[in-house]
Amino acid sequence: AFRFEENYSWIGSIGARYHVGIDGISLWLVLLTTLLMPIAVLSSWTAIAKRQVTYYALMLLLESAMIGVFVSLDLLLFYLFFEASLVPMFFLIGIWGGERRIYAAVKFFIYTAVGSLLMLVGIIALYFIHQQATGIGTFDYTVLIETLKTNVGAISPRAEFWLFLAFAFAFCIKVPLWPFHTWLPDAHTEAPTAGSVILAGVLLKMGTYGLLRFNFGLFPNASRQFAPIMITLAVIGIIYGALVAMVQPDVKRLVAYSSVSHMGFVVLGLFSFTEQGMQGALYQMLNHGVSTGALFLFVGMIYERRHTRMISEFGGLARPMPWFSALFVIASLSSIGLPFLNGFVGEFLIMLGSWTSAAVQHAWIVTMLAGTGVIWAAVYMLWMLQRVVFGVKTSEANAKLLDLNAREVALVLPLLALMLFMGVYPAPFLNRSRASVAATQQNVSPNAARTPNVAAAPKPEKAQ
Repeated sequence: AFRFEENYSWIGSIGARYHVGIDGISLWLVLLTTLLMPIAVLSSWTAIAKRQVTYYALMLLLESAMIGVFVSLDLLLFYLFFEASLVPMFFLIGIWGGERRIYAAVKFFIYTAVGSLLMLVGIIALYFIHQQATGIGTFDYTVLIETLKTNVGAISPRAEFWLFLAFAFAFCIKVPLWPFHTWLPDAHTEAPTAGSVILAGVLLKMGTYGLLRFNFGLFPNASRQFAPIMITLAVIGIIYGALVAMVQPDVKRLVAYSSVSHMGFVVLGLFSFTEQGMQGALYQMLNHGVSTGALFLFVGMIYERRHTRMISEFGGLARPMPWFSALFVIASLSSIGLPFLNGFVGEFLIMLGSWTSAAVQHAWIVTMLAGTGVIWAAVYMLWMLQRVVFGVKTSEANAKLLDLNAREVALVLPLLALMLFMGVYPAPFLNRSRASVAATQQNVSPNAARTPNVAAAPKPEKAQ
């Protein structure tokens, strides 16, 4: 059931509609987008000196496209918003990025665009499959789901297999799931601070949202078939991202590789096909947006002061910058998954879900391997904190650094408050999404093989 629905004819000749609405799955992602974007804009206050009008126009275009992705209920509309989010990000990295910005922007664009083209082929195929089954072509998500549920033979297992692959390929590049992740560290490292906040906070979630909404909704049988492969890639990503983060000399690259690890957890939770795992995955999407968004803001703040991100250049920042150090430590602990902070709730639910999942083969081994990701996270984050915030002063330039000003504190305080609130009291978030997640989970869970429509069958009476 979707709220705030708008449904108008858009391109009548091909049956495309402007159909938007939100449910428990998309609600929090829309709110995350609208929380992070003003913060990202405020963080650009002093950092962006050239072409300011163009910069802020692109930021607003990007926000419109991201909200469009989360509310679209027409596949063609979804595809257009999905692609539209690429263009502003391409220019944000390419014009306001670091030294290797052109390379990073082109790599980001090519990776994501190639994946999306396969999804477009899948969307067109679904249009014709629906036309064959009913005589009417449509891109409408809700109509397609209804048709695929009631006409059992509308889509052959082989067609479902290939369609799942086409959609999953686009989304796995966006997540990014190992081994499709190589565009991410470059894009993050070269992007301006606000670009990194939005890239990590919202753009990556478009991939996991797509898997949850479209792959699970339209292709439940193929989703079950692919679960072992997706879970394997997710676990490799969790461990690989963490191990590579440990050896990064650049703070921003370290946070970028931690994203590969954290998003691996989200994919593991989704493909556990348990309610805890899927709720945990959705919660972890929000956690990652808040925590990693804050970490990128902090990295941007010290970069503005020192014009370097090399860990070896810092050390002993706690003395000249006590406010920065205290808040940075809280954000880092949230990223590790410390109890009473948001990261713990999501990771705990995901591991609970994968441990009890019927879809995960050798569930305890998978869960234990994923659990090592939390340990590695503590290693790379605490080691980074020890070298940047504590320890001895390595450079004289650090002694004269100014602490955070009121604007910078105001940027990160809402995110830090949210980390604490989501860690202590997750119920309001989980309750809102429960019904939508449960409906998706029933559609896709291992014991829910697609059956003919039995809605008309009489229900058994309850015993008195």
